[in-house]
Amino acid sequence: MATIVVRKATRHDVDAVAQTLALAFQHDPVMSWILPEPDRRAAGLPRFFATVARHLFLPADASDLALRPDDTVGGAALWTPPHQQNPSTLTELRTLPGIWQAFGRRTLAGKQVGDLLKKNHPTEPHWYLAMLGSAPDVRGEGYGHALLHSRLDRVDAEHAAAYLESSNPVNVPYYERFGFVVTGELRIPGGPTLWQMLRAAR
Repeated sequence: MATIVVRKATRHDVDAVAQTLALAFQHDPVMSWILPEPDRRAAGLPRFFATVARHLFLPADASDLALRPDDTVGGAALWTPPHQQNPSTLTELRTLPGIWQAFGRRTLAGKQVGDLLKKNHPTEPHWYLAMLGSAPDVRGEGYGHALLHSRLDRVDAEHAAAYLESSNPVNVPYYERFGFVVTGELRIPGGPTLWQMLRAAR
């Protein structure tokens, strides 16, 4: 198996990040609840991921890409480092047109999920893994593993904690193998459950 190269994502990678994560999350339980119609979801998710990558994650300079042998993007991880997890009001306003384009009449459903995550977010400093996904054609080939190892090595070098919410129950054991532990469940009223997972500083 070829070595998977991981590099930092930059603002020039917005489209590649958006397309990769849109494919990865096409059947995600939470995204499927926000956008129940598959065609609408396929059209909306690239807009959503482009918006949050451009305005919230890539400016934090802490997200990564895993590259296929031909240098195209096979996987992406959107992180924010400690002390950079509260976007300004202006930044949040800049995301609104893109979120509306992505979710349309389901924008309030998306906001309901976002508000739930924000309300229950840990207060202690930590690295936050907001999104991790690989393209369907390379799933199971180690792209997520490479992305997690690359960033967690840096997290451990700082003796820092890491946190995520798993929106799919099948991924919980996967994250547990990297040292994440379930600390709670977040239930979306009328929707699916997310699992809060914390990886203690080491």
